[in-house]
Amino acid sequence: MGGDGFLHRYFLNNGDKQLHKWVHYFDIYERHFERFRGKKPVMIEIGVQGGGSLAMWKAYFGEGCRIVGIDIDPACKNHESEDIEVFIGDQSDPEVINRILAKYPKIDIVLDDGSHLSPNMIGSFNLLYGRISPNGVYAVEDTHANYWSDWGGGLRKDDTFMEYSKNKIDELNACHTRGALPPTDFTACTDSMTFYDSVVVFEKRPQGFRQAPITGGMNNPR
Repeated sequence: MGGDGFLHRYFLNNGDKQLHKWVHYFDIYERHFERFRGKKPVMIEIGVQGGGSLAMWKAYFGEGCRIVGIDIDPACKNHESEDIEVFIGDQSDPEVINRILAKYPKIDIVLDDGSHLSPNMIGSFNLLYGRISPNGVYAVEDTHANYWSDWGGGLRKDDTFMEYSKNKIDELNACHTRGALPPTDFTACTDSMTFYDSVVVFEKRPQGFRQAPITGGMNNPR
C-alpha cells in the first residue's frame, strides 16, 4: 500500500489525546499522503473531536507542516498548539471556509472527518476542492454513513455524497463522452478518484490534451 506504517504505530502507541480511527484507514492515508512528508504541507482536517488526529498529522508530516482543524464545538480550540490551529464553525459555511483560505491560501490536503452528513460533505467539497493546490489530495472518510437512513442516507439515494462521487466519475471522463457531458474544471484538474471501504480519495493534477499515439509497428502495418 505504500508508506512505512508510521500512522498505525502512532495510533497503537498513542497515550495522549483521544484518537478514533478505523484501522484499515491508515494504509489508505499513507498511500495518498506519503509524498507530502517532510514537504511542509498545509492540511485541513474537518472534525476535531478529541484532537488526537491533529496531533498525529503533525507528527507524521514533520517540521514546518501546518494542520488546520474545523469543528462546530468551541471546546476544540483547546487542541491548538504550535503548527495546529482550529477554526470553529460549520464545515460547509462559506464564511468559515473563506476565513481559513484568507489565512492559508495554499492548501495541500483536505481530510473530511466531519459531520458525515451528505449536505455538509458535498458543501465542503464544492467550497474547497477547487482551492487546494494543483497536485493536492481531497479525502472523505466514513462514507458508510451515506448508506444509513438515520444519517439521511440510503442505498443509491440521489442526494448522498456517495452518489455525488459516482457522478464525478463521468465528469472525470467527460472528454470521452462525445459531447454528452461537457468537460468541467473538475475534469481539467483531477487525475484520479479512488474508492475504498468507507473512504473516497480525489487526487489532483493538471490534465493536458489527451493523446493516444501509436509507436512502432512499421514492419507490421494493418
